[in-house]
Amino acid sequence: PYFTQDEKTFATFWIGLWSILCFLSTSTTVATFLIDMERFKYPERPIIFLSACYLFVSMGYIVRLVAGHASVACNPEHHHVHYETTGPALCTVVFLLLYFFGMASSIWWVILSLTWFLAAGMKWGNEAIAGYAQYFHLAAWLIPSAKSIAVLALSSVDGDPVAGVCYVGNQSLENLRGFVLAPLVVYLFTGSLFLLAGFVSLFRIRSVIKQGGTKTDKLEKLMIRIGIFTVLYTVPATIVIACYIYEQHNREAWERAQNCSCPGDPQRPKPDYAIFMLKYFMCLVVGITSGVWIWSGKTLESWRR
Repeated sequence: PYFTQDEKTFATFWIGLWSILCFLSTSTTVATFLIDMERFKYPERPIIFLSACYLFVSMGYIVRLVAGHASVACNPEHHHVHYETTGPALCTVVFLLLYFFGMASSIWWVILSLTWFLAAGMKWGNEAIAGYAQYFHLAAWLIPSAKSIAVLALSSVDGDPVAGVCYVGNQSLENLRGFVLAPLVVYLFTGSLFLLAGFVSLFRIRSVIKQGGTKTDKLEKLMIRIGIFTVLYTVPATIVIACYIYEQHNREAWERAQNCSCPGDPQRPKPDYAIFMLKYFMCLVVGITSGVWIWSGKTLESWRR
């Protein structure tokens, strides 16, 4: 209710553009991995699973693009799905694609920063890290499953009036804080701790290696690449959290102004449209950049084979 029809139309175009780019980038990454699985070992393998998660997130937005706003986020009376009522089946599908895989991607990022810390900081080999792979998968798929089941069990899925998708916390601030904001903050904090620890020990080891004069160029380059990718992820993740904090902080004021204000009151608090557009872009940009990971001559060779 806060934005004009033109703004909503642009939002559809904006989200559609980035979700299609994200879909193309992540599907290329995943296909390259499937062609040549041996090439991507731990500690870099979580990047592939992170990419796969974004592939499904972008599919959630593309389903909304193809099916249309009303058939996804509205009930048969064409009101936005509220959490007391259950929405159409398509609404649940879109919710699962966005929420389950969105949360799983965050956990894969935490795992990436952990494997990077083990490899760069603790000097673990690929086999040692790969030995824990089943636990990584258990954490990355079980935690989002439990959260998604909880949201569905509590009928907390609701329609997003701007993007026209189904998610959680669009109508209820408690749900936004409990199911979206809190987990994202915890994941970002945990991943950042591993990152910091990894960088500290990497620089310490580097000075030792420099004195020893050993040949570690190739490994060091890989470690630095993974480190940079992991750090770059923190930027969109932090911005998304900031957008959610802005939303949860101001939403009650917007709703009050919407319901109780005098017509034509210029002082009415209103959400900033650009912040919402930034949030949707940042939700997809990691998927687009994960494609950068596989840009190399080796990828062309894999595809030629």
